[in-house]
Amino acid sequence: MSDSTIRWESDADGVVVLTLDDPSSSANTMNDAYVRSMGETIDRLEREKGSIRGVVLTSAKKTFFAGGNLGSLIQATPEMRGDVLAQVTRVKGQLRRLETLGIPVAAAVNGAALGGGLEIALACHHRVVLDDPKVKLGFPEVTLGLLPGGGGIVRSVRLLGLTTALLELLLQGQQVRSDKALELGLVHETAADRDELLAKARAWVLANEGAQQPYDVTGYQVPGGTPSSPSLAANLPAFPANLTKQLKGAPYPAPYAILSAAVESLQVDVDTAFTVEGRYFVDLVVGQISTNMIQALWFDLNRINGGGSRPLVEETFVASKVGVLGAGMMGAGIAHAFAKVGVEVVLKDVGVEAAEKGRAHVAGLVGKQVSRGRMSQEEADAFLARITATGDAADLAGCDVVVEAVFEDTALKHRVLSEAEAHALPGALLASNTSTLPITGLAAGVQRPADVVGMHFFSPVDKMPLVELIVGERTSDAALARAYDVVRQLGKTPIVVQDSRGFFTSRVFGTLVMEGAALLAEGVAPMSVERAALQAGFPAGPLTLLDEVTLTLPLKIRDEAAQAGATDDHPGVAVLRMVVEHGRTGKSAGRGFFDWQPEKRIWPGLTELFPTSDAVPFRDAQERLLFAMAVETARCVEEKVLNSVEDANIGSIMGIGFPPLYGGVLQYVDQYAGGVAGFVARADELADTYGERFRPPAILLERAVPAGSLRASLSERASG
Repeated sequence: MSDSTIRWESDADGVVVLTLDDPSSSANTMNDAYVRSMGETIDRLEREKGSIRGVVLTSAKKTFFAGGNLGSLIQATPEMRGDVLAQVTRVKGQLRRLETLGIPVAAAVNGAALGGGLEIALACHHRVVLDDPKVKLGFPEVTLGLLPGGGGIVRSVRLLGLTTALLELLLQGQQVRSDKALELGLVHETAADRDELLAKARAWVLANEGAQQPYDVTGYQVPGGTPSSPSLAANLPAFPANLTKQLKGAPYPAPYAILSAAVESLQVDVDTAFTVEGRYFVDLVVGQISTNMIQALWFDLNRINGGGSRPLVEETFVASKVGVLGAGMMGAGIAHAFAKVGVEVVLKDVGVEAAEKGRAHVAGLVGKQVSRGRMSQEEADAFLARITATGDAADLAGCDVVVEAVFEDTALKHRVLSEAEAHALPGALLASNTSTLPITGLAAGVQRPADVVGMHFFSPVDKMPLVELIVGERTSDAALARAYDVVRQLGKTPIVVQDSRGFFTSRVFGTLVMEGAALLAEGVAPMSVERAALQAGFPAGPLTLLDEVTLTLPLKIRDEAAQAGATDDHPGVAVLRMVVEHGRTGKSAGRGFFDWQPEKRIWPGLTELFPTSDAVPFRDAQERLLFAMAVETARCVEEKVLNSVEDANIGSIMGIGFPPLYGGVLQYVDQYAGGVAGFVARADELADTYGERFRPPAILLERAVPAGSLRASLSERASG
C-alpha cells in the first residue's frame, strides 16, 4: 500500500489511525486512487479486526476531505449512466462496510469536510471536529446541480431527521461551523487543537467497543418520524410547494431530486435507501444542468480566482491604505469592504459631514454583525477605527490605492481623481468605480494614465462577490495586476474586460431589462414578463430590476450613448420614457412599474398604457430575455471587449444575474440544443419575428459551421 492515499498506523492499544493523504494532490478527493485505497484499507480492516480495538480516521491536509472528483463527473454523459452508477455504488459500499465492521470508528475532522468529506465523516460512529471558524461542514452539492451521492442524504436524514436535514443542510447547500454542527447533532464533540482532536477520538473508540450506527440498532426511531408517521405525513405536501416558491419556478432539478431521495429513503431499509439515492445522483450527474454549473461555478470560477485573467506580473501587491472618493452608498460599501480585511481607509467627500454619513452607513452594517453575534463590540470598534471620514484631500497622503465612486459625470471624475493623484503616494493605483463611462476618457484627466483602471463594484458591495476590472487604452499590465490583487485581497472575484461604453456587465444587463420593457409594449402582461424571467432562472424580473436601478438611469445612459454617436435605439426605451412621463421613476420614488407602498404591486395604469394580448408565446418571452444577453455577449467577444470565456460566464452569473443553471452566458450558447448552430438558427427565428437585435453576429456564424464552441474560439484567441 505504498502508493495508497491512506496511511495506516497502529499503536499498542490496538487503535488504528487512518490518515487521508493523497500524495499527488494538495487536497483529498474521491478520485480513482482514493477508491482503490479505501477498498484496500477496508479489506485489511476486515482481515485484522480481531486485533483492532478501534479506528480513528483523520487527514494530513489542511482540509479533511475536499469531496467528489468533479473533473470526472463533468465528463459523464447519458451513455455513461451504468459506469457512473457502478462507481458511486462502489464508494457507498466501502463506507457501508466501514460502519458495519463491528469495531468503533471515529472521525477526527481537522479541516473543512464538505460533500464527500462529510459523507466519510458520517459513515463513522463518532465525529470530533476542530473548533476553528475556518472549518466548515456541509453538503454544497446542490449549488453545482448535484446531490450528495455517497450516502449523505441517507445518513443525514436518519441522524438528524427529515426536516432538519433538508432545511439545515441539503436543500440550500449550507456550510456550517463547528459550533452549529454540534448544535445540529452533525458532530459529537469539538477540540481546541489537533492533539486534543486525536486524543478525544482515540479515547472514544477505546470506550465504545462494538459501536454501531444509531440507525443499525434495532428499534431506532428517526428524529421527527418517517413519512408514514402521521405528524410528518401531514406536513410533507408543504415541502414541494415551498421548494417551488423558493426557486421561483426555475427549472433546477437537484433540489427536487434531493427532496425525493430524502423522503423515499426513509420509507425503505438503509441499504435499499443507498440504492435510491444513487439512482437520483446518477440522473443529475449525466444531465446538462450539472455539467453547466460545475463548469462555471467550479472550474471557471477557480481559474479566475487563481489568477487566470491576471497579467504575468511576478510581484503580488497588497494594499495598505486606500482612499475612497465619494461617501454615498457605493463609496461607503467599498470602504466597508477594505476595512473588513484590515486595510486603513480614508473616506472622502465634499465635506466631512457627507463623509461621516458614509461612515455611519458602515457602522450600520457592522452593528448588524454585532447584533447577530458574528462580531464582538471590540472587533466592531476596531473595524470602524480603520475608516477616517474627511473632506480634505490632504488626508489621502500615504494612500497606495484610490477608488473613485462619485456621480457618473466625466468632469467630476476628472477633478476628484486629479486631486487624489496629487496627494496619494507617487505611483498609487487610480481606480474608477464607473459602471458605464470609458476608462480611457477618465484617464485623460490625470498625469499617470497608465495607473488608471476601472474597478466596477456591484451593489450592495458587502453582498456582491464580483468586481469588473476595465482596461483602458493606456492601462499598464502592472496596474491591472495590482487591481486584480486588490480584488482578491478583498475576497472578491475579478473579471477583466476591455474598455468600451458600458463595458461588459452594464452593457449586457441593459439588454435584459430593455427586452423586458419591450415585451410589455408587445402585450405581454406585466406579471407574465416577470414570471418569464423567474421561471427561466433569473433571480428577479426585468421590471423589478428597472424599478430598483431607477428608470431614469437607463434613459440617461441611452442619451449619453446617442451623444457619443450611437444610432440604434431599443424599443424598450420608448416604454421607459412613457412611464417616466407619468411621474414614475422607480422604487426610490415609491412609483415605477410597481407601486411600492404599502407593499409591492403592479401599477394598475400599466395595462392602460400597454394593453395585454397573447401575441408573444411564453417560451418566446423567456428566450428573448436569455438570447438578448447571449447575443450581446457574443458581440462583446467579437469586439474583443471580452477575451475569456470564464470572465463572461462568471461575470454574467455573479454580476448581472444570468441563470446559473445554464453555466453562464457563453455556456448557454454552447449547450443550447444543437450547439452553436442550434442557437444561431433560433436567434435568426427571433430576429425575423421580433427585430434585428437578435440577429447573431459573425463570430457565432463562424462557429456554427463547422460545429464549434465559443469556449474553443476564445481559447484559440488566447493561445494565438
